[in-house]
Amino acid sequence: MADILYDKVPSLDLADFTNGTQEQRENFVKSLGEAYTNIGFVSIKNHGLSDELTKNLYETVEEFFRLPDEVKERYEKKELAGQRGYISKGREKAKGRNTGDLKEFFHVGQPKENQREDYPDNIWPSEVSALEKYTSEAYLTLLQTGVSMLKAIALYLNLPEDYFDEKVKEGNSILRPIHYFPIENPDELPPDAVRAAEHGDINLITLLMGASADGLQVLRRDGEWIPITALPDQIVVNVGDMLERHTNGKLKSTIHRVVNPPRELMHTSRFSIPFFMHPVSEMDLTCLEGCIDAEHPKAFEDITAGDFLDERLKEIGLKA
Repeated sequence: MADILYDKVPSLDLADFTNGTQEQRENFVKSLGEAYTNIGFVSIKNHGLSDELTKNLYETVEEFFRLPDEVKERYEKKELAGQRGYISKGREKAKGRNTGDLKEFFHVGQPKENQREDYPDNIWPSEVSALEKYTSEAYLTLLQTGVSMLKAIALYLNLPEDYFDEKVKEGNSILRPIHYFPIENPDELPPDAVRAAEHGDINLITLLMGASADGLQVLRRDGEWIPITALPDQIVVNVGDMLERHTNGKLKSTIHRVVNPPRELMHTSRFSIPFFMHPVSEMDLTCLEGCIDAEHPKAFEDITAGDFLDERLKEIGLKA
């Protein structure tokens, strides 16, 4: 398929796939495949998140991040390698970089009903009692949305529609409320410090709720950075490194970043809430046979999702 140079991220209606006619479903699968083999990102409407849940979640997340640092740090458990609870300012860095990102975040894993014995329990701050309710609701909603997206991806890859279902149902997925904190003295920053340095996501797919401010950019195949702006009723869904690896590079985990705002806005906050959809640790990420041919020889070593995650957590500074 020839490269398509998108000027903006393509927009699709998930209802065409979940409730549409056979023709609408086929068109959704085809359009999704075109986007994911080129730019690696789409915007999706009819994703299941209500306006009320989104509003309540963002208000609760902002309430948590307004707490003093010493209070938030009580919920940071470094022995969990950043997989649950609070992760403090500048601790995470993009692969290959030494300067930490200008952000802090909070990790929520599977709610109790989907817990596996090898997963750590979620950590809930007593100061913000509603955080458990709203993050858990959003987690389960986005999990279901992600399953639908993966069904369409499976069909595009000529796999059974339910290929990913059991792999992600109890997967090690993470909901990550992020606070890109205000910078009062920009001159004191390291020259290469940014809100989120260019990176690819680790997981299968990422579902991103609309952010409170601009700044997210994706690197197009021709080297141009283009802004990602989803409409208020949409979420952005992109391919992660695990899915790129499993499809032998057919689906693209595209490099993206969050740039700093103009100097006069550096004192403002930015919030966003991605849902990183991970499979169970034992999923085999070996390249699919249907994605290997003479023109596309096998490009990746065999590895499980758990081992790949472990490797990447070390690379980004969350695991020793």
